[in-house]
Amino acid sequence: MIPRKQHGISRDDISENALKVLYRLHKGGFEAYLVGGGVRDLLLRHQPKDFDIATNATPEQVRRLFRNCRLVGRRFRLAHILFGRDIIEVATLRGHHQETGKHAKQDDSGRLLRDNVYGTIDEDAERRDFTVNGLYYDISDFSVRDYFGGMEDLKARRLRLIGDPATRYREDPVRMIRAVRFATKLDFTIDKSAAKPIPAMANLLNTIPPARLFEETLKLLMSGKGLDNFRMMRELGLWGPMFPMQEKQLARSPEGKELRLIEAMLKNTDDRVNADMPVTPAFLYAALLWYVVEEKAEAKCQRGIAPFDALTAACGEAISSQCKTVSLPRRFTTPAQEIWQLQGRLDKRSGARAFRLMEHPRFRAAYDFLLLRAEAEQDQELLELSRWWTRFQECDEQAQRQMVRALGGDGRRRRKPRRRKPRSDSGKSDD
Repeated sequence: MIPRKQHGISRDDISENALKVLYRLHKGGFEAYLVGGGVRDLLLRHQPKDFDIATNATPEQVRRLFRNCRLVGRRFRLAHILFGRDIIEVATLRGHHQETGKHAKQDDSGRLLRDNVYGTIDEDAERRDFTVNGLYYDISDFSVRDYFGGMEDLKARRLRLIGDPATRYREDPVRMIRAVRFATKLDFTIDKSAAKPIPAMANLLNTIPPARLFEETLKLLMSGKGLDNFRMMRELGLWGPMFPMQEKQLARSPEGKELRLIEAMLKNTDDRVNADMPVTPAFLYAALLWYVVEEKAEAKCQRGIAPFDALTAACGEAISSQCKTVSLPRRFTTPAQEIWQLQGRLDKRSGARAFRLMEHPRFRAAYDFLLLRAEAEQDQELLELSRWWTRFQECDEQAQRQMVRALGGDGRRRRKPRRRKPRSDSGKSDD
């Protein structure tokens, strides 16, 4: 028990909505704790992204206290308290599994399929993943409860699992991914006991639903630490189970264009995230799958299929194969395919084509992708093409037309000649 004066957490740094939930639960006669990443980040003097709350109230009891509450989840039953766009997540303290049944279920590998056994705060602490996430801020006396040396690990900047690491990874293999993400995000070292089992257990990620791994991929690669996460994932053997086609290419050419494109894309994404600029998963997956698509398209062209048809079929095959491990929603795959298809059109700039391409809604993304490809491949034709498009966008219209003329066209739309109707002979005489 760490009293208020010794831990430094101030209620001024906790969101107003989270405090409302904590106070109402407490006044309703329930235990109420701020828990997890919120406590960890406050102790590290970071701004928490989320404020999660744990209580001994059941989800149904929480719903009776809050009109703005909805219950979500089957595997983990949770209460979401809605304050406009702000959502405060409230979880009931978890207990130990005495047996599988209605409220708890595990598969043969030990992965938790259902986990709605409720218990005490002591039991809940044992169920947390990492010691630095197992700290509880008690609203009743403003103390911090530390059950497994989380405060000491925070000071040592060490990521350590609660309990036996192999058992905890079998319960939820995503914890291996979380270890990587927390290590890079917090600039922590993964404790040797937590890191050692990961390479041998990485294939357990194949038991995780592809939709869940999609969400985890976004957290990994679009958090501002994507390049660091990618490198650590490969180092620990976690990349291959999620992206087997890409890992096969990377293994075949360890320092090749495939690696350079992925790393260039991730560095670009990190720079944009850290500069508060928008990023999209469509661009991310366009880069991750490009050389897979290109390889499949080339194989089809060799069998006599027309290039456009080969590319279209290759896009579908690559996306379908990727969805077996990490799902890709159509709202992202459709723009990714447009980015791929525009790569072949960017070289066709004569006449009015360059002007029409500039009007395409995916032109800017396709151009940015071209720049990354040129950087990765160091191909002279690609480098010259990317420089041409860079100059073209910076010029005024007159200079643009001159650039197009230099390619052999005048940059103007040519109107098709009108076809003359044949003259009717009905008015002619027979003379």
